[in-house]
Amino acid sequence: MDKDEFTDKMKPRDDSRRDDPEEKLWSGDYSAKDMYGAWIIAAVLSIAALAVSGIFFLPAILPVIGVVALVWIGLLFRLMWRKWSVHYELTTQRFVHEKGILSRTTDRIEVIDIDDVTFTQSIFDRMFGVGTIAITSSDRTHPTLVMDGIEDVKQVAELIDGARRKERMRRGIHIESI
Repeated sequence: MDKDEFTDKMKPRDDSRRDDPEEKLWSGDYSAKDMYGAWIIAAVLSIAALAVSGIFFLPAILPVIGVVALVWIGLLFRLMWRKWSVHYELTTQRFVHEKGILSRTTDRIEVIDIDDVTFTQSIFDRMFGVGTIAITSSDRTHPTLVMDGIEDVKQVAELIDGARRKERMRRGIHIESI
């Protein structure tokens, strides 16, 4: 074998299934809109509790104010925790899920391993344009990943499913019907 034949065999073949550069498709985290329903219910109950205690049990109004303040502080803490502790990123080849505040855990799910994408919305979710996405995959660490408080939930779910289908077609893997 001469030198030209050897270098020809060493050159990569033009294969349409080889790794393409990874492109970022979507990035997001928990949306505060997901808690609007809880805030509305807390506001109504707070006003009712303060009104009832102010009218009927005036000496007990200070403990009621304390309880109402604790409920609102708890809701704000819950929002900050969810907002700061979770981040998602979808690329053409991977879905990256980061969680934690003080210590961060990053998990990757190959888009090709995603089997199903489902989204749900409560009545409040539909009113405020958020929802929950459930990703079922063959990934060992996260066979089912549930993502709460995703803004534009339908569009994001379709984006994940579209990336899954495109990657499977690119690699020549047929999508099975169950």
